[in-house]
Amino acid sequence: MARLVRVVGWIALVAVAVVFLQISMRSKETKDRIDFGQLMQKVEAGDVISITINPKNTGEGEYYPRSEQTGEYIVVSGKRVQKQFVVHLPADQQTYMGALAAGVEGGKVTIKPPSISDVWVSGLFYLVITGLLIIGFWIFIVRQSQSSGSQAMSFGRSRARRLPESSPKVTFDDVAGIEEAKAELMEVVEFLKNPRKFQALGARIPKGVLLVGPPGSGKTLLARAIAGEAGVPFFHMSGSEFVEMFVGVGASRVRDLFEQAKANRPCIVFIDEIDAVGRQRFAGLGGGHDEREQTLNQLLVEMDGFEPNSRVVLISATNRPDVLDPALLRPGRFDRRIQVDNPDLKGRIAILKVHMRGKPLDDDADLEVLGRRTPGFSGADLSNLANEAALLAARRDREKIGMAELEDSVERVVAGPERKSRIISEQERKVLAQHEVGHAVLAELLPQADPVHKVSILQRGLALGYTLQLPQEDRYIMSRSELLDRIAVFLGGRVSEELTFQEISTGAADDLKKATELARRMVTDFGMSQALGPISLGRKSEQPFLGRDLMEDRNYSEQVASAIDKELSTIIEDCYERAKALLTEHTEDVRRVVEVVLERETLSGDEIRAIMRGEELPPLPAAPEPEPDEKVPTPEPEADEQPPVAGEQPQPA
Repeated sequence: MARLVRVVGWIALVAVAVVFLQISMRSKETKDRIDFGQLMQKVEAGDVISITINPKNTGEGEYYPRSEQTGEYIVVSGKRVQKQFVVHLPADQQTYMGALAAGVEGGKVTIKPPSISDVWVSGLFYLVITGLLIIGFWIFIVRQSQSSGSQAMSFGRSRARRLPESSPKVTFDDVAGIEEAKAELMEVVEFLKNPRKFQALGARIPKGVLLVGPPGSGKTLLARAIAGEAGVPFFHMSGSEFVEMFVGVGASRVRDLFEQAKANRPCIVFIDEIDAVGRQRFAGLGGGHDEREQTLNQLLVEMDGFEPNSRVVLISATNRPDVLDPALLRPGRFDRRIQVDNPDLKGRIAILKVHMRGKPLDDDADLEVLGRRTPGFSGADLSNLANEAALLAARRDREKIGMAELEDSVERVVAGPERKSRIISEQERKVLAQHEVGHAVLAELLPQADPVHKVSILQRGLALGYTLQLPQEDRYIMSRSELLDRIAVFLGGRVSEELTFQEISTGAADDLKKATELARRMVTDFGMSQALGPISLGRKSEQPFLGRDLMEDRNYSEQVASAIDKELSTIIEDCYERAKALLTEHTEDVRRVVEVVLERETLSGDEIRAIMRGEELPPLPAAPEPEPDEKVPTPEPEADEQPPVAGEQPQPA
C-alpha cells in the first residue's frame, strides 16, 4: 500500500509540472513577437493600447491588429480585436523611452511599470518546479543505491522456495509402479509425523535420502508426494541454483538454506539434480578454490558436521550417481539410497490407471494389454502416452478413448508422428516393404527373437518404415543365443533387399550400427567370444568433468585388438549367413507378406503370422458410401450416344 501511495504521488507531481509547463508554453505561444521598429510603427499609428516594460529590456503589451488586405482594424461583433505582443527593446533606454514618451504625450500609449508581484510569482514558480525535480531525482538515486545494496547483501541468500499450504497436493496415491521406493519414503514421513514411536526404540530419523534412477522414472514426483504427505514445511530448489561465478556465494546459500530449515524444523529440504553441485572434488580442474568445490564442502559440513543437524531431512535426486563425491554418499549424510527404476509390467499397468483417471475410456480399452505392449517405458513415457491418446481421440471427434487411440499413441511415443506429406516413389515403397518384411519374417522364424507386434511402411519421425517387436514378458538378462538372434533380425532387412533386388541400399545403416555395437559388447563386455574367452576387455574412463565416454583405457595389446576385430567380423558374418539361409528357404512367405504390406501399408503381428501359415486375410472395409442427401452427379450421354433403354443392359464397346 505504501508503495502504491508513493507511485501515485510521483505521478501527480509529474502531472502538475507538465500542466504548468504547458500553460507557460501556451501563454508564450499566443503572443506575437515583434521587433522595436514594428512597435514604433504601431505606436505612431495609434494601434498600441498599453505596454509594460519588464526587466532585461523586454516589453509586453496589447494592440489593435489591422487587416493585411484593407489596412482596417479587425472588428468582431462590433468590437475591435485585441492581441498581445512581446518585443525586445534596445539596450539604450534613451532610444525608446523618448519615443514612447512622445506616444504618451500624444495620448496613444500607456506605460505600465513592471509588477513586482508578477516577477516574484513567476520566479517562485520556476524555483519550486526546479527544486521539486532536483529532490525527486535525488530520492530516485538514493533508493536505487539502497535497492542495489540490498540486492548485493541478498546475493548470498538461499534461493529455496517453500511450498505454500494452498498449493495442490500430490500424495502417494498418485504415485504407482515404484512400491519399494514408496515404502522407504513413507517410513520417513511417518517418522516426521510420529517421532516418539521410533525414538522409544532408540531409532533416529535418516538425515538424507538419495533418489537414483533414469530420467522420467518418477524421482521428482516422489518428492512432491512426500511434500503432500508429510505435513511439515517443505523447501525445494535445484542444485544449479547454488553455483555462481563468484567464489563463496554457493557456500553462503547453503548456510542460509540450512538456517531456514533449522528455524522451521521438523522440515524437509529437496534438492533436485544434486550432481550439479555434488560432483567429485579434486578432479584436476579449477583447483581447490573452485566455486563448486567450496559449495560442496559447505554442504558436507551442514549435512553432518560438528554441529548436530536433527529433524532436517535432506532429499536429493540424480540420474548420475557415478559422478557424486564419495564423501557425500557415506552414511550420516545420505543414509538411504533408493533406486527408482523404470516400472515392470505390474507397475506400468498401475501407472496407466493413475494417468487415465478422469479420462473416459471405451469398452475395448484394455490397460493390461497396453502395459504388455510398452516394455521399457518410464513413468514419463506412460504419462505422455495417455495424453497423446486423449489428443488423438479429440482429433478424431470421439467421445471416449478407445484401444485404437492407445495403440497409435504407443507408436507416436516410440517413433514419432506419422508423416503423410513426404511422397516416395513406387520403387522405394517396394524396397521399404522388402526391408521391413525381412525383419519381421526373421523375427518369427528365429526361436529366441521377440515376436512381431506391427510392421508398417508409413513414415514416422525419421524412420521411413518400422518393425515393432515387443517381448512377451519383462527380462533383465539375455543369453548368447538371444543376442545372436537379435543381431540376425537386425541384418534381416539388408539380406531381404539383397536376395530380391540383387542390390543393397542405404536403408540398413542404423541396423548395421546396432548389430555392430551389440556384437562388440558381446566380445568386450559380456565375455561371449569363443576365441577370446570369458574376459572383459577395455575400461572406459568416465571423467565427470571431461565428458562421458570421452576416453577408453585399452588394457589390451594390439594382437588382442586384432583378435577382437576378427571375432566381431566372424559374429556378424555368421548371423548374416544364417539370416540369408532362412530367408532363402522362406522366399514364398516373404513374397506373400510383401504383397499384402504394399497393399495395406500396415500389418499386425497376428496378420503376418496368418499370412505365413497360408491363410487369407479378410478384405479391407469398403469406403463409406455418400450420404442420402448427397446427390451423385450422373454423366450425361454424348451427342452420338443413346442412353440405354430401361430393362436392357448396356453393351460393352
